[in-house]
Amino acid sequence: MTAVEVFKISFQPSTRNYFILLKEIEGNKIIPLKIGSYEAQSIALAMESIEESRPMTHDLICAIFSEVDFNLKSTRITDLRNGVFFSKLDIESKKFGKYHIDARPSDAIAIAIRINAPILVSNKIIDNLSPQLITTFEPSHESDDKKALKTLKLKLENAVKNERYEVAANLRDKIKKIEG
Repeated sequence: MTAVEVFKISFQPSTRNYFILLKEIEGNKIIPLKIGSYEAQSIALAMESIEESRPMTHDLICAIFSEVDFNLKSTRITDLRNGVFFSKLDIESKKFGKYHIDARPSDAIAIAIRINAPILVSNKIIDNLSPQLITTFEPSHESDDKKALKTLKLKLENAVKNERYEVAANLRDKIKKIEG
């Protein structure tokens, strides 16, 4: 499995489709996944640390996990069959054990972003994707780093406010890594 992060949400006007672009954390490949408009909006709100006045479906799922003491260990995009991606939510509880729940990748990613859980893509998928679909990322400009820092600092502030200290510690570490 290869660790990835959400690089960007893209809209293609000619086809009226949304795509989530996943970038390798330890590499330069970008993997596009077609997603629905609702999921694109949900992921964008989570990336910008914007909270709605009422919980969205993905927020509700995160709240349920928290209330029943389940931990999202990772989101894994496991397979690609007939142009359709498949994924699993790996959840764990001291009381109930481990579960691997089937989910659409867009939903799994929306949840993972909110909980700050790792997003992983099967190496088999990356190796078998058409070279036309995978693009290579050019190193970011300073302005992109500033945007990322601003987003991370907002997420950090939100995590502390909501007393999610483990998430806050991870965000703090990411900020320190970018700031050098």
